[in-house]
Amino acid sequence: MTQRLEQALIKLYNTFHNDELNPECCSACAVGNILDNDDSWKDFSIAHGSLKLTYVGSVHQKSGKTFNGYAPLEILQIEKVFLEACGFKLPLCHYNPKPKNVRNKEILFNGLSAVVSFLCELDGISNVMDYSKIFEYEKENPVYKFEVVY
Repeated sequence: MTQRLEQALIKLYNTFHNDELNPECCSACAVGNILDNDDSWKDFSIAHGSLKLTYVGSVHQKSGKTFNGYAPLEILQIEKVFLEACGFKLPLCHYNPKPKNVRNKEILFNGLSAVVSFLCELDGISNVMDYSKIFEYEKENPVYKFEVVY
């Protein structure tokens, strides 16, 4: 696992369980939390949820600058994945549809699950939330054995 992925997962885990995740706030959304609650990343895009880089975003992207390990375009992609998985129509604005309760745990979990999958994809590793491996079997026997403790 890469350092940037590990750090992002820790931040997202803590944010989710501390009820500090807010898709409508640039410093408290998925990217805002990955970037230590800094909202300056919003200047990379023309609209919240858009993949179109502004001049500022393009300069950082072309210069190879990263923010907690993520390039500006990756940051915008992460946020787009998060917002769409939470049920927002993008770009995020007052007239586009959104979930009734944007702080609903199930909605936020769906958003974070999509983000974790995407972060793993960016780093070329298997999705850390994919639990299907524990159900693998060969010749009617489980591949992985777990000790059940009561």
